[in-house]
Amino acid sequence: QVQLVESGGGLVQAGGSLRLSCAASGIIFSINSMGWYRQAPGKQRELVAAITSGGRSNYADFVKGRFTISRDNAKNTVNLQMASLKPEDTAVYYCQVNLQIVAGSFDYWGRGTQVTVSS
Repeated sequence: QVQLVESGGGLVQAGGSLRLSCAASGIIFSINSMGWYRQAPGKQRELVAAITSGGRSNYADFVKGRFTISRDNAKNTVNLQMASLKPEDTAVYYCQVNLQIVAGSFDYWGRGTQVTVSS
């Protein structure tokens, strides 16, 4: 059983910064990728950023260079450095890991951490 533990969410003023972290435990097989998604009330969950175990990263267009994703494969962690935060960034942010298993791959999700950006 895989467990994802997220941290770093909270309340921040517009223009501020937050660093989200996610640590995966209980993983027997290798990790293909880890990433962050977010979902605001009344909206669909959307990809923010993802990074493969090889270090290749992908970002949503709305990030516009404000966010940086990084990982530590040895520690099975992924981080999201968020800068120049805007009120529209307010959402629940979910850590996601794509795990390679014998039968293929499988997505695991964290419980989510609230990020609130005040104006």
